[in-house]
Amino acid sequence: MARYTGPKTKIARKFGEPIFGPDKVLSKKNYPPGQHGNGRKKKTSEYGIQLREKQKAKYTYGVLEKQFRNLFEKASRSKGITGEVLLQLLESRLDNIVYRMGLAKTRAGARQLVSHRHIVVDGKVVNIPSYSVKPGQVIGVREKAKSLEVILDSVSGVNHSKYPWIEWDQPSLSAKYLHIPDRTDIPENIKEQLIVELYSK
Repeated sequence: MARYTGPKTKIARKFGEPIFGPDKVLSKKNYPPGQHGNGRKKKTSEYGIQLREKQKAKYTYGVLEKQFRNLFEKASRSKGITGEVLLQLLESRLDNIVYRMGLAKTRAGARQLVSHRHIVVDGKVVNIPSYSVKPGQVIGVREKAKSLEVILDSVSGVNHSKYPWIEWDQPSLSAKYLHIPDRTDIPENIKEQLIVELYSK
């Protein structure tokens, strides 16, 4: 599957947020990269602001343009508020839920666990990161992968009550996707209405 493999710190500095996970450089250089990154900020157009928000959402969830567009079109056909439904669809991706479960420290790490066939959904191996998890389904670690150091290291010390739509079971290293999260519960700093306005042009 195609995915962004470029310099992540540079992108994080562009948005001024650790969108790929904890970033030591960002904590020291919280301004855009480049020769004039720490200088006077130039005014951004309305279109530029909207485009920036879309890019932030794409990088945050690790989704490329075509997938993102398809998700937006699916959200726009739904009965709910388009922007909120878009974020809910992104949250329901298997790689994102694996990340929320604490099985990986980053979404990229979670995507790798899925791609390498370490994750099961309702007992069956699913190796498609974009797989849309439905409420009631149980996501877990494949039996022979439960001793993987990368998983055990990531899970230790995680607050598993952080996300009310996920019910964690420590002994089995699994979680039940209880329900689609409300927008107020999704912690990402994304102004989804700007994305809707961009695609509505």
